[in-house]
Amino acid sequence: MTGAGSLFRDWSLAWRFAIREMRGGLSGFRIFILCILLGTAAIAGVNSVAASMSEALEGRGREILAGDIRFELKQREANTAERAYLDSLGEVAVASNMRSMVRSEDKTRQTLSELKAVDGLYPLYGAFVADPDRPLAELLAERDGVYGALAQPMLLDRLGGKVGDRVLIGDMQIEIRGRIVSEPDQLSDGFAFAPRLLIARDALVRSGLMQTGSLVDNNYRIKLPAGAKSNGEIRREAQAKFPEAGWAIRGSGNAAPALSNNIERFSEFLTLVGLAALAAGGVGVANAVTAYLDAKRGVIACFKSLGAPGRLIVMVYLIQILLIATLAIIGGLAVGAAITPVVGYFLKGYMPAPEGLTLYPRALGLATLFGLLITLAFSILPLGRSRLVRATELFRSQSETGWRVPARYYIAAGAVFMAVAALAVFSAEQRFLAFVFVASTASAFLVLRLVAVGVAALARRVRQVRSPALRLAIGNIHRPGALTSSVILSLGLGLTLLSALALIEGNLRGSLAGAMAEKAPNFFFIDIQNRDIDGFRNVVKTTAPNGDVGSVPMLRGRILAFNGEDVQKRSVPQEARWVLQGDRGITYSETVPENSRVEEGAWWDKDYSGEPLVSFASEEGRQLGLKIGDTVTVNVLGRNITARIANFREVEWRSMSINFVMVFSPNTFKGAPHAWLATLTDHAATPADEQAVMRSVTNAYPGITSIRVKDALDIASNLVGQLATAVRAAASIALVVSVLVLSGAIAAGNRARIHDAVVLKTLGARRSMLTRAYFYEYALLGLSASIFALAAASVASWYVVTEIMELPFRFLPGAALWTLAVALVVTAGTGFLGTWRVLGQKAAPVLREL
Repeated sequence: MTGAGSLFRDWSLAWRFAIREMRGGLSGFRIFILCILLGTAAIAGVNSVAASMSEALEGRGREILAGDIRFELKQREANTAERAYLDSLGEVAVASNMRSMVRSEDKTRQTLSELKAVDGLYPLYGAFVADPDRPLAELLAERDGVYGALAQPMLLDRLGGKVGDRVLIGDMQIEIRGRIVSEPDQLSDGFAFAPRLLIARDALVRSGLMQTGSLVDNNYRIKLPAGAKSNGEIRREAQAKFPEAGWAIRGSGNAAPALSNNIERFSEFLTLVGLAALAAGGVGVANAVTAYLDAKRGVIACFKSLGAPGRLIVMVYLIQILLIATLAIIGGLAVGAAITPVVGYFLKGYMPAPEGLTLYPRALGLATLFGLLITLAFSILPLGRSRLVRATELFRSQSETGWRVPARYYIAAGAVFMAVAALAVFSAEQRFLAFVFVASTASAFLVLRLVAVGVAALARRVRQVRSPALRLAIGNIHRPGALTSSVILSLGLGLTLLSALALIEGNLRGSLAGAMAEKAPNFFFIDIQNRDIDGFRNVVKTTAPNGDVGSVPMLRGRILAFNGEDVQKRSVPQEARWVLQGDRGITYSETVPENSRVEEGAWWDKDYSGEPLVSFASEEGRQLGLKIGDTVTVNVLGRNITARIANFREVEWRSMSINFVMVFSPNTFKGAPHAWLATLTDHAATPADEQAVMRSVTNAYPGITSIRVKDALDIASNLVGQLATAVRAAASIALVVSVLVLSGAIAAGNRARIHDAVVLKTLGARRSMLTRAYFYEYALLGLSASIFALAAASVASWYVVTEIMELPFRFLPGAALWTLAVALVVTAGTGFLGTWRVLGQKAAPVLREL
């Protein structure tokens, strides 16, 4: 009890001293406060926005799904028994989605569209808004033998048409009677490659586009009556009654799973970016604490002369630092929380977002923990040095040379850093990526520290130079108490992050516009009927005689089980989940497909007639834990088919040619109805040649959908650019924090620089010479930081591009010049502004202290 009581009295006394001393204001903690505030705001803002969007998705699930529950069937409609069961659940609205070509009435223009056909009950929830604002049934109804349609403005622009014009889908005329303003279920329909065209479902049936093997999704949305079974109970009941239906069942609680997953992943990544900014700000925290305690050396000496123990001094200033950090964190939380309604305002009309200010405790709590831990981690060592100040400081300033911080402070700092890493990893769903990011950041700090030591050592070895200013600058880099470590640490991390993002984006967009575009075919053609395949080939070869036409049979199937085990019950790594999400394109072949080679196992004979066999993509197979001899159960056209894995093959996905995860032996689908998938490759074709091909195919076979690969790559490139802009905006916080840290580092070193400047001016140095010296010093440090940033960013981006994205990597000189320019401007500009006051310091007050 005596020990506990003594400790309590020490903390109580330290609290009183801390509060009294803080009455003088927070002038020395401006940089400290801004660093913590910005980092905390970034983490709180990102997580609050993600939480608000997830909450809105869940809260508006019925509207987004346009029903309480949805049953989706691929390439077929519900049979009589299945439809009777769906009708027994509640009110059923049916919609069909497919991609189709739309042609102008004179057949001179055509474009790809996302065709959606709805019945009279659509939408069961939410509101469909059109221009003109009239009942949907009236706009889509048949008048004088012609059905109506609503189009997104982009589709009209591509066709050069307007409201009131007639267009062709298949061989049927429809009239554009308005524009689509908003669809309640747009998010649940997934990503769209083309503009929407909305028609009545009766019109789609009469158009002839719904044929055997056509890639059409039939969605049955149900409005459940009061007191109905839960979605989970309905799902289990439906699967038990119709085990081979193969339908995908989605409830309103998970209306847009792909969007929810993307929001979560993006928020986790931006949280890590915010943590990197906060870590960079930690250097500013250390500098600010160092500068503050340096200014308090006289006060600390007074404490010492009055008999205060070292631990009491540490307690006093720890309390002050944590109180100031708390104020900064509160400010960061306020800014982060305020970001949510601002983002919601700009996303209105694109994504669901709540209105007004809502607080999300988990997001704010996570930001608070990160802020406090980073503050503590970077403050412990400066606090440890504060207890070493001697009472003789009251009479004469003394050097810290030879002072050693006790080992327990290093242990405590290390423990707090480990807590930061653990929090970052265990608060993320993708823990491996979080671990890699944290480990990379820690490695970057370590390497930056070594770079700073190396730069100082190199400066120490430089021979005498003629220029006094340059000689002084080089001396400042390696002298005791130099800013080298602080500048390189603070600036290096921010520049590395931004440079790596620039290199990754540049390589990805370059691949989409360059290597991928050069290898990729010009067109993909889907929904080619068996009776049309030969005629289709003739039309294409006539229009593009130098082109290479490839074609394969194609079906759609959903993987249900491996070795009889439901895939939904398996633990699947993140990188392989796409294989099991939704339906996959599948095919059969007598021979090994192009762009593939068998890695393990053997291919079946051409006349093979035994049990169904399947060839699985090797990389995806390994990720899913499969081996030769395992079985795969797939639902195709409402029938479960189990095949044994005969071999694994390497697939060249980057070729963007015809590739499949699964290729079956031909006997597996003998007699099954299916369509064909084809490609046309003609790298010498001009845009006019491609338009001619599209026009010839669409006019000859209106039911065949032509997808121009360049258009898809342009969409992907634009999407990459938009994501990169959002990431760079978040990552730029790290650069802002770096500038603040640099300012703090300069402030921390101003005491020593004032002494140096006064002595040098007393000995005859001109102000212009000192200005040049400081400029050279900061320019050299900025150059050193930029060289490291380029090297580290190149390695990191090379790994991401080649190992994760599996794309070719090339160094981008533009990114290098940008990094160098930013580093020089930031360091030289900030350094000059920070030391301007030093150059104007009067000599007398300083000399009296020497």
